[in-house]
Amino acid sequence: MTRPTLFGVALDPLTMDETVQRCLDAVRRGEQIEIGMLNAAKLVNMRRDPALAAAVAGCDLVLADGQAVVWAGRVLGVRLPERVAGIDLFMRLLAAAEVADIPVYLLGARQEVLEMMLGQISERFPELRVAGSRNGYFDDSEQQEVADAVAGSGARLLFLGMTSPKKEIFTAGYGKRTGAHVVHGVGGSFDILAGITRRAPLAWQRMGLEWFYRTLQEPRRLGRRYLTTNAAFLAMTVRELIHRTPSAASANRSHR
Repeated sequence: MTRPTLFGVALDPLTMDETVQRCLDAVRRGEQIEIGMLNAAKLVNMRRDPALAAAVAGCDLVLADGQAVVWAGRVLGVRLPERVAGIDLFMRLLAAAEVADIPVYLLGARQEVLEMMLGQISERFPELRVAGSRNGYFDDSEQQEVADAVAGSGARLLFLGMTSPKKEIFTAGYGKRTGAHVVHGVGGSFDILAGITRRAPLAWQRMGLEWFYRTLQEPRRLGRRYLTTNAAFLAMTVRELIHRTPSAASANRSHR
């Protein structure tokens, strides 16, 4: 099946259920898949950072993590069935791993946050087999050592609670070396699960305002960043729409 492209990036038009099944199939078959998540900010940053763009393009599954990406797809004629939020996929896979006795590895966040999250996970998923964990504060020179530790744990699902582009660069360079069948970068999900930050209510998520809810919690750190990237993403969408419209008009005239 041909993957549709949005802003030059090939995406997988999967639902959440289809994505979970694809991951479980990879574990069952012994395949290795790396997951790339796309939101508005990352698409903007990929234009500025070739290494990030290459890392995402190299993923086996590239999914619409942000509601704005789904909306932009609709405007530009790219069908994406729904948003597959990274944290929701994370939780679905943890639940599935508990049922199927699939070992997982949790890599990322500060040590105290990681420990708080592990406590929450043990309460929510008491039968989940956590093969290992490590905080996300390590130098680039330690990436191979970290990947080898994951491989040695026997984990089949690896979750990276690190910021971009660190998680994408690690996945591109060492994802296969970890031996994990599924490598999923979950960003700030560790902080949310640990209770450090709050996730936006469902109504805000459906309106595409999750970014604004996060900004209200950390206005100094996130305010300028989100306003800048959102404005840039809107401009990208408008430019792409203008670029596509003449082509569509020409195609329509040729069929008359």
